[in-house]
Amino acid sequence: MAHRDIGQWRNPVLRYVLLAIGTLSVVCGVVGIFLPVLPTTPFLLLAAACFVRSSRRFYEWLVGHRVLGPLVRDYLEGNGIPLRGKVLAIGTMWISIGVSCWLVPLPWARAGMLVSATLVTVYILRQKTLRRPG
Repeated sequence: MAHRDIGQWRNPVLRYVLLAIGTLSVVCGVVGIFLPVLPTTPFLLLAAACFVRSSRRFYEWLVGHRVLGPLVRDYLEGNGIPLRGKVLAIGTMWISIGVSCWLVPLPWARAGMLVSATLVTVYILRQKTLRRPG
């Protein structure tokens, strides 16, 4: 699965930053497979976005991976997000936003976090829900 933006960033510093963020996102995504409170798919999508701009090899490895690849491909091909992924992503986000709002006393920062979380929630809910057979 090729993408026209692969290798777009010629700045080596930015390329390595994107590779590092992508790698960390893959690690978090894999951990999320085993920890139900950590959403897997959003981390893998972030990794794909970083790799598509920094490394054709890592991007193709991710989308072609036997276990991780279908999670990324289903979203990229417009098949949707699994219901479990939606629930975990939204739930984890709102828990972290709630804790952040509790810790940050600045009203403008709280408002920004709440608006951002609301918009992301609407975006996720508007995505097609992937129904897996079985």
